[in-house]
Amino acid sequence: MASDKDMKLIEDGTRLDGRDFDELRDISIKAGVLKRADGSAYLEWGKNKIMAAVYGPREMHPRHAQETTKAVVRARYNMAAFSVPDRKRPGPDRRSIEISKLVSEALEKVVFTEKYPRSVIDVFVEVLQASAGTRCGGLTAASVALADAGIPMSDLVASCASGKIEGQVVLDLGKNEDNYGQADVPVGYIPRTGEICLLQMDGNLTEEEYEEAMDMTIDACKEIYEIQKEALKEKYSTELEEANLDEVIKEA
Repeated sequence: MASDKDMKLIEDGTRLDGRDFDELRDISIKAGVLKRADGSAYLEWGKNKIMAAVYGPREMHPRHAQETTKAVVRARYNMAAFSVPDRKRPGPDRRSIEISKLVSEALEKVVFTEKYPRSVIDVFVEVLQASAGTRCGGLTAASVALADAGIPMSDLVASCASGKIEGQVVLDLGKNEDNYGQADVPVGYIPRTGEICLLQMDGNLTEEEYEEAMDMTIDACKEIYEIQKEALKEKYSTELEEANLDEVIKEA
């Protein structure tokens, strides 16, 4: 991670954006935002704006890549060229390939892939505006999109990160905290089983700091999980109300 001795990240016991050490940025999720995708979700997390879309299950091409006993979850994470202040070069880079692999592996932990042998479930994560924590936001949105697509899953995956700034463990790093902090620990969490399906660490933490960061992150993931479920409930309760209204109109 970058370091800058002149960058103050904590002033008078609070972070630069006014949050407490264990406070999330504002999060909102909307399910079913793309009509042509089998499932989709739009997430705003702080200043991050992320779209996720799911297509499938469908036949896997090329055929030599098929798995005879299960489906392949194939994720593609991409940051739009205009998502950051300094225009990003279009196309995949080393970081996006790495995150794509991590998202695929995390989602495979909850999808019942054995129900769809020789097929593929394509998950596209597009970062429209980036401000730290996009891999966690992308995984969180992708999980909602999978559920919206009706893909059988054991649970949703909620994801968040903690880290360390100026010797203090904090939750959900903002842009400057991510750039100039001392550590960053992204986590993917499956609430129903308590399993960790994604864990990385950039920087250094003591054992005590690591335990504090993990406790903080898991509590946050449980909070995010409720937001994910509410997004799905809102979508399908709205659709049910519209369907009932159509029936009333037909009968009138």
